[in-house]
Amino acid sequence: MRAVALEEHYTVPRIVAGISPEAVARRGFPGPDFVWAQSTKRNELADLGDARIADMDANGITTQVLSVAGPGADLVPGQSGIDLARAYNDALAEACARHPARLRGFAHLPLLSPDAAAQELHRTVTQLGFHGVLVNGATDGRFLDDPIFEPVLSEAEKLDLPIYLHPGIPTQPVRGAYYDNLPGNFSFTLALSAWGWHYDTAIHVLRLVLSGALDRHPALKIVIGHMGEALPFMLDRIDETTATHAKTLLRRSVRQTILDQVWITTSGFFTLVPFISALMAFGVDRIMFSVDYPFASNARARAFLDSLPVSPADRAKIAHGNADRLLRLPA
Repeated sequence: MRAVALEEHYTVPRIVAGISPEAVARRGFPGPDFVWAQSTKRNELADLGDARIADMDANGITTQVLSVAGPGADLVPGQSGIDLARAYNDALAEACARHPARLRGFAHLPLLSPDAAAQELHRTVTQLGFHGVLVNGATDGRFLDDPIFEPVLSEAEKLDLPIYLHPGIPTQPVRGAYYDNLPGNFSFTLALSAWGWHYDTAIHVLRLVLSGALDRHPALKIVIGHMGEALPFMLDRIDETTATHAKTLLRRSVRQTILDQVWITTSGFFTLVPFISALMAFGVDRIMFSVDYPFASNARARAFLDSLPVSPADRAKIAHGNADRLLRLPA
């Protein structure tokens, strides 16, 4: 059975080297010696060739849809950011061309220049064959509901391909108020993978709903990872507490808007409790397999997929069918 993984990452060190270290540090990224992936034998993020494919082969991953992890064009204003995003996308397109059945791409955009970002999204889809765009959290403290990003939302809706809302490092005021001053590495971990990443992304989705952005773009498709970033568990509570104002300010309830326009992936979550919550809240047609490679293990993710208590037909939907339709992937 094919397994298509959607939240899989890469970087290009020579491109990252062109970003100001001050901008990188200001955004909250750790220093260059920090090890993100579990293995230290090679730089899994920078590998777009044989070693990545070998890991996929060994663990039953048919296709990875790749996106930039770490510092990127959303830290660089003006023409330099536009050029940097284009360089990232061209490098990924070259890798995908070498392995067209195995590697596919999400666009990386110069979001500090929204009009240029929309143009780059159009180029990556129509010329490079990409399947949507991935956005890493807030850009200069702003989520995509900010009116400056309307060109990007409009272009994604027009192309009928999704925006994957991926976690970014929470902004400094948030980190300072909620996560700092804990012992050891707890502040960093709590702000990111243990808690902050997931709720930051859930807030990103909710702002798109509550601001009316998804009402203005009813055909826009959103993807979030990590078994729905806690939204499946919270969805009914959120809907109940926003119902009064939603009736006058929105075209649909919060719950209905999310179920109409949001898909979720299994990235990084390989236990049954969050899966069952996601399945009950969103239904099998809105769940897609992902790993979060190289930050999570291909082997563990594939074993989890194979163990899910669902029918063979539903397993196939989760493994590849839903992604094939949403991203218009070649079979």
